[in-house]
Amino acid sequence: MKSPMSSKQIRPNAVDPRLPFFREELPLTVRQAAIYLGVSVQTVYLWVERKQIPHLRVMGRNIRFLRADLVPFRATFKQEVGDGKT
Repeated sequence: MKSPMSSKQIRPNAVDPRLPFFREELPLTVRQAAIYLGVSVQTVYLWVERKQIPHLRVMGRNIRFLRADLVPFRATFKQEVGDGKT
């Protein structure tokens, strides 16, 4: 006889959609953000200093980025470069 639990399939990577933090991916580091944006790490730090890029401060000095915030930023960045603006 099978127990009711054995017929239930459990997905190993399933996340409860009611938990908002776990729905989003983990924040990116400066290096990861630079790779995602196709620029140098120094450029990302410059944008942070000038408050030109959306970022989070974690534990004081650590800087993190949410990919969801970088998508529109990346789109405007590509548009400006494509238009010849700097």
